[in-house]
Amino acid sequence: MTVHLEVADGVGTLRLDRPPMNALDVATQDRLKELAEEATRREDVRAVVIYGGEKVFAAGADIKEMQAMDHTAMVLRARALQDSFTAVARIPKPVVAAVTGYALGGGCELALCADYRIAAENAKLGQPEILLGLIPGAGGTQRLARLIGPSKAKDLIFTGRQVRADEALTLGLVDRVVPAAEVYEQAHAWAARLARGPALALRAAKESVDTGLETDIETGLAVERNWFAGLFATEDRERGMRSFVEEGPGKAKFL
Repeated sequence: MTVHLEVADGVGTLRLDRPPMNALDVATQDRLKELAEEATRREDVRAVVIYGGEKVFAAGADIKEMQAMDHTAMVLRARALQDSFTAVARIPKPVVAAVTGYALGGGCELALCADYRIAAENAKLGQPEILLGLIPGAGGTQRLARLIGPSKAKDLIFTGRQVRADEALTLGLVDRVVPAAEVYEQAHAWAARLARGPALALRAAKESVDTGLETDIETGLAVERNWFAGLFATEDRERGMRSFVEEGPGKAKFL
């Protein structure tokens, strides 16, 4: 299998495993969707890390496979390609990308599906599809612009240039830059901390933010309002407020 789901201590690691560059061929895309949906369903998975290994996150699509596809083939495949990435973006739990080495094309688009991105100092990110006479097709034109703004996104998409980790941090494309040897450790720690949090409230927060970015503010406020009121029916809310009153802030245990 080219993607694995490994679960420990409430954290599920979606591990790309297609050496040497984790090229995202059709089989890998389909497997990614399958495991993202499994991570969504599993109650023992409370947060997720996306990881490509110590050397590379994912260097993009399998160009040789794509070269053999004509217009008709890609019309039939394009939706499935997007759906595989959307399945990752729609995991209703905190998701962090641990980015080492190259995250280009589909690799960058996969990182964009995470809620938070931790990159190695040697990481390089970009959307080089324009250099192939194409545009990003797995959500890059949409998620990148939402994340860093349209002008910065257009610069990366129009030129196809790669950015190093320090520039990616400045652009807002990644959220933290650490030594390469610490990327997975820090990503796992971020996920593990949230895995101990109130699962339904985290789901509500993620859905409220994501929905608000995709719609008008009134609709976003309605989603927030409904979730906010609904959480008053949960055991986690009772536990959190009781702990605050009796012990002070930040001491509630939700597992």
